[in-house]
Amino acid sequence: MKVGFIGLGSMGSGIAANLLKAGHEVTVYNRTASKAEPLVKQGARHALKVADACQGDVVMTMLADDPALEGVTFGDGGILAALRQGAVHSSLSTISVALSEKLASAHAEHGQRYLSSPVFGRPEAAAAGKLFVTVAGTADAVDTCMPLFEAIGQKTFHFGTRPADANLVKLSGNFLITCVIESLAEAMALVGKAGLDQHQFLDFLTSTLFVAPVYKTYGAMIADKKFEPAGFSAPLGWKDNRLVLAAAETLRVPLPLASLIYNRFVTLMAHGGESLDWSAISKLAAEDAGRGK
Repeated sequence: MKVGFIGLGSMGSGIAANLLKAGHEVTVYNRTASKAEPLVKQGARHALKVADACQGDVVMTMLADDPALEGVTFGDGGILAALRQGAVHSSLSTISVALSEKLASAHAEHGQRYLSSPVFGRPEAAAAGKLFVTVAGTADAVDTCMPLFEAIGQKTFHFGTRPADANLVKLSGNFLITCVIESLAEAMALVGKAGLDQHQFLDFLTSTLFVAPVYKTYGAMIADKKFEPAGFSAPLGWKDNRLVLAAAETLRVPLPLASLIYNRFVTLMAHGGESLDWSAISKLAAEDAGRGK
């Protein structure tokens, strides 16, 4: 399949590489052109403009936030202007529900198809083709993109025909991850201050009550106090937290824990945590317990 890929950050580079490995004809674009070079060596074509990546059957985007995706979609020579009628824009980004609704409407007006297809998984999962894809949009658009989703992920979950629903699922999932990070941090601060070994405590938890990978991954980072290099940066986690609170406000659903975690991110940013992994909010529970920085 001829596919364009826009956004070659820590997630996008691994995803695009797996599309190439699966035999797809991939054209890549990134604002910083040098990030395309490793993929060109693997057989990708390098697009010098956004429009050059929009000449195939599908264009996939993996961008950091709403403004970045709006820029490449609605800007001069952007996706909306360049994508042919009937082609698909599949957005893998974690974006707001409101922007997803705007994108779906705009693409429909231009005779194009739009899918929200945000993914769950850190950069190592993206590189290994082990992401989980959450998708919402028309069945025909999903069918068109399924070979691509199969190349980048281990399972795809279809959440109906309204693209924004997949974004709400993604935001809700990320909210739950931050709840895991916060609750683990508080529990580890408690046992740690009592003199117990945090790694032994984590091994007990993840061997019995909480065997999910999210507890093992983030529990190890918290116990090791290893928050660099960031697999998912704290500013992006803070952004997702704001987006889930915005969605909750629109739906009039109180999220007390999300509000607490918002303040954790604000505190981390105030203390220079921009370069850290989002799991670094766990440091604050330890500091509150008097266990140092």
